[in-house]
Amino acid sequence: MSNINKILIPFDFTEPAIGALDYALKFVGYQRSITIEAIYTSTTATSGAQVKDAQDNFNSIVASLNHKTVVAPTLQMVQGSLTETVLQERNKEHADLIMMGTLGDTSAEEPATNTSTLVLNADCPVMTVPFGQELEPPKEIALVLGKETIEHPAVLGTLLDISRMFNAKVHVLTIYKDSIYEEAVVVEDNEETLEYYLEHFYAEHRFEKNQDIEQGILDYIAEKGIDLLAIIPRNHADKTKPSEGRLTKLLTLHSKVPVLALD
Repeated sequence: MSNINKILIPFDFTEPAIGALDYALKFVGYQRSITIEAIYTSTTATSGAQVKDAQDNFNSIVASLNHKTVVAPTLQMVQGSLTETVLQERNKEHADLIMMGTLGDTSAEEPATNTSTLVLNADCPVMTVPFGQELEPPKEIALVLGKETIEHPAVLGTLLDISRMFNAKVHVLTIYKDSIYEEAVVVEDNEETLEYYLEHFYAEHRFEKNQDIEQGILDYIAEKGIDLLAIIPRNHADKTKPSEGRLTKLLTLHSKVPVLALD
């Protein structure tokens, strides 16, 4: 049984937002009693007529996507800035997962998008959904780990929930630049954690050498037919030095499969 009961989707009626909604409907399916709540944020107050037009438009979009769910998706209109408002609504609504569409940009080197900002500020699981890709619910998942031990193993709970929902295998991947020794030592520390939290869905731990860590991850996704990439952002690390989140930003912008940030 899944512990994912409510999914929140930042929704502005653009194609990437509609793509995220479409993926969420496929993700939930027609048998799971999971609530999908779309959040439209506006910096100005909305009139009653605007609310009605937005609701009618949303209902039309849901109907056009043609996915049957146990619980019909809803639209909530809230005044405020995107990141702050969505995270406040997440806490208020006790949502278990945020899904956000992203247009992506393979040419960007230093991305600073609404999506990456939300991912790095959130203290909850966030899944980014790339627009323009043929996406299906996950069967093959890659969890990227660095040379650090997993500080808060409980974040793997969401990954286990998703693995159970879709009977998906989890392939753990570590990219190293020069020497495998340091990473291999850490594997021993993480192995029991992975086996405990991911149960029998944990398939293997692979090591790949690449001077460009992001490219190594993207190559692995393409080679192995991965359809969900899971990462543990380290910008909130408290036992080791926090990172600036650059790899997280790049992956959410460049990945052709959904990226699940576990926090």
